[in-house]
Amino acid sequence: MTIAKTVRSLQRRFSPKGKTARRVTSWCLVTAVMFAAGAEATDFGTKGGAEPANINEIVGVLRQDFYDMELLISFGTSKGGSAGHLALGLRDEVPGDDLVYSANFYADRARKHETGFYTEDLMIGVPKKEYLFKTRSSLGDTAAFGLDFGEIYKRSVIGVRVYGVPAGEKEVIVAYFRRINDDYHRHARNTQYHDGEIRYDYMRLNCAKTIGSAFRFGAGYDKLEVTSAKVLTRRRILVAATANIPTEMAMKLIKEWNVRGYGMDVVLYRKYEGSTYVDPNEEEKVAFKDLPNRFPSVLSRDFRKEQGHYEDFDNLFAMYLLHHMGKYSVRVNGETTLLEIEKTKDHMAYAQAVELATRCARSDSENVRRRLPMRPLGSGNGAPTNIEHLDKCTDQAEMQ
Repeated sequence: MTIAKTVRSLQRRFSPKGKTARRVTSWCLVTAVMFAAGAEATDFGTKGGAEPANINEIVGVLRQDFYDMELLISFGTSKGGSAGHLALGLRDEVPGDDLVYSANFYADRARKHETGFYTEDLMIGVPKKEYLFKTRSSLGDTAAFGLDFGEIYKRSVIGVRVYGVPAGEKEVIVAYFRRINDDYHRHARNTQYHDGEIRYDYMRLNCAKTIGSAFRFGAGYDKLEVTSAKVLTRRRILVAATANIPTEMAMKLIKEWNVRGYGMDVVLYRKYEGSTYVDPNEEEKVAFKDLPNRFPSVLSRDFRKEQGHYEDFDNLFAMYLLHHMGKYSVRVNGETTLLEIEKTKDHMAYAQAVELATRCARSDSENVRRRLPMRPLGSGNGAPTNIEHLDKCTDQAEMQ
């Protein structure tokens, strides 16, 4: 409720005349201001609530680097099977911002999602400011907060920014996302990129497969492996080993970009730890601030483990690689509720980051495997599950 509405509401309840009326009006105004200030503090980082006042300023700083696209890898929020999410931002698809393309979790044609959920498109497109920082969506009230927009209030996001991408490559990628939407709208089946009906499927046609398909079939990345999870027709069991996983797809794309000579760096958009928002569509009612915030696992023996127990080399390698390529970190200051940006001192190019990430991940995983008393390179207490806690790796690895 706005201050004006609150004042009018209180005035209707108290309607004395003369001096008394003036005193009541003054009291109403003070009370309304106090109420509004308290509501704003409480609602910050929730759906429809307050958001950082300096979003444009911080995004402007990041856009001073002339990257062409940004692969956005969202952290996982579940206790087990933490795959996260994958989206792609393309620069200047909207004025002064990137346009983020993201597979729509609710575009699965399930009856329970027919009303109250955004299902108009399979590939959603929203401005990056909205995708990361906004608490209101241009898609309308049925968009999913923390997924379709306002990601940082639910989880951290890693952005791999890519430089030197030809304009024609970006154009064909956009065209391919449009093709996927067209196929979704007409209930197409058995297309170039998918066997079966075109609709969202967590294992068979998910965020990683749609992004990967746009690069392989749209942009001609012939060597990019985009797998197809199969269904056993008798039992309808998904073969998860052939599914596309966001982190694995990200690692494949990063390799492809390096082969093509594209430059890369990384931005870490840190989770705001204070959001009290509870998604009404989730069975378990947990505030965003209390959800796990873990680096999205590759499909490995770590996949079902709880936060704090990653041991697999591929998981550790991906974390270290992205950490060493990091150029900026962006976070919400909990006291000022403003975005803050920090530049990393020693961000590395891809080749150097690969070498160091390999050494760090191998050391951590071998120590775990051999059951040695360990103080991993990446953290002080155990193999890390969070890219935000890998700062010791560089110095210790160089000493070996």
